[in-house]
Amino acid sequence: MTELAGLSVLVVGATGGLGAPISQGLAAGGARLTLAGRSMQRLQALGVDGAHLVTTDVRQPGALDALVEAAVGAHDGLDGVVYAAGVVAFGGVGDLDDDVVDELLLLNYLAPARLARAALPRLRPGGFILNLSAVVAEQPVPSMAAYCASKAALTAFDAVLRTEARRSKVRVVDARPPHTETGLAGRPIAGTAPRLPTGLSPDAVAARIVRAVTDDETDLPSSAFG
Repeated sequence: MTELAGLSVLVVGATGGLGAPISQGLAAGGARLTLAGRSMQRLQALGVDGAHLVTTDVRQPGALDALVEAAVGAHDGLDGVVYAAGVVAFGGVGDLDDDVVDELLLLNYLAPARLARAALPRLRPGGFILNLSAVVAEQPVPSMAAYCASKAALTAFDAVLRTEARRSKVRVVDARPPHTETGLAGRPIAGTAPRLPTGLSPDAVAARIVRAVTDDETDLPSSAFG
């Protein structure tokens, strides 16, 4: 078991549909948080007492390194990082232009990979890296090829990182929740979402993810969410 009380944890994408309840769940367990997002107003609206709030654009060079240093400085070290940011796009393989594909890969794969690279040497033994992938990494679906590929890349990266991080005594968690009612599908960077079944509750998914941290889990497939 991992006790959250007193742990220094950085959450990137803290104001998102899953980032917000994950942040609140970690705070409820007593973690000392550094919360990163694009809007200070939205970060403040989370209402997490004592959190260090940082606005950032993770697409910019050096942004993830700066976030890690901010978290280390705010709470005298670092025990965990959570990457909960991301974007989605819809359309057939021939419909998405290179800029859209680049944006998907940058935010869904490259940014969390860069965060892990920056955080790994700063995390204390027993720490963790948690990345939010998605069910589409297991079950790709039509009209979402580029999005599926970006999430599959992250899951593959996490599998290798998990092995390599063991020598540093750092645990890597890859979470692949099913479709969740975060509102992301209504804000695609390209295309229009197909008709989707009702998704899971963000609060329930976030609670399961926080439990994976406290229960020392490493792989959280879609089937783990019920």
